[in-house]
Amino acid sequence: MPKTPLVDPTPPPADVAADWEHELSAFGPDPNGPAPAPTAPAAPAESTGPLATARAALERLSTWVPIRSLARRHRHRMIEHLLSLEPRDRYLRFGYPASDEQIRKYALGIDFGRDEVLGIFNRRLKLVALAHLAYSEPALGEPTRTMAEFGVSVLQQSRGRGLGRRLFEAAALHARNRGIDTLFIHALSENRTMLRIAAGAGALVERDGGESAAWLRLPPDTMGSQVEQALERHLGELDFQFKRQAQVLSGFVDGVAEVKAHFESSGRAAKE
Repeated sequence: MPKTPLVDPTPPPADVAADWEHELSAFGPDPNGPAPAPTAPAAPAESTGPLATARAALERLSTWVPIRSLARRHRHRMIEHLLSLEPRDRYLRFGYPASDEQIRKYALGIDFGRDEVLGIFNRRLKLVALAHLAYSEPALGEPTRTMAEFGVSVLQQSRGRGLGRRLFEAAALHARNRGIDTLFIHALSENRTMLRIAAGAGALVERDGGESAAWLRLPPDTMGSQVEQALERHLGELDFQFKRQAQVLSGFVDGVAEVKAHFESSGRAAKE
């Protein structure tokens, strides 16, 4: 009876086993092998940090609207804009049916040394949206609390583009960078658009019959917020200058076309 050969109980070296595993991996996974360990789910992307900040900046850039800071020399444009408002829009903007004289008095009374005025121009340099950010003195008994009041108007033909919301965001940024901690909005309760913009930004809205008030607490300014405002101001100025040069060029081309048409008509008359 033959003897059973002895089996060497010593396992192959680790490097030999690794080589065999490498060779056999080319034929796919072993069907009789152990099930692969479940992979851990990917960690969710951080909602804060540089990546979130960059994403938010790109979103704002994709919907960017040129907003320009206005000065005393633009007062006539402001008056023209406000006088162009429909009676209903005047009522919602000022809280009463403002007359032409009352509108002129309001515009002439704006203190550009204290307040800020922001505007959006169309390609014909017509002021289609206007925001007034009025800064107030600290409240009695609360010297550290500062507040600014926001008011906005958009012409009828320029509605539905989010211009009022963008002006509100720009005003909040300007106020924040000036150390203001609260943005205040006083509006009629029927001015649902303005109240919706304020509530969407996180403001606390309180209604009292026909009038409403909203308060938005602003975070402290940062280097990023200061850079963002400076960039917005620079781009807004470039956009305005570009539109003005385009308007001058368009006027020059129209003038050349008019002169050409005049000479052509004179030539035809001479031939006849």
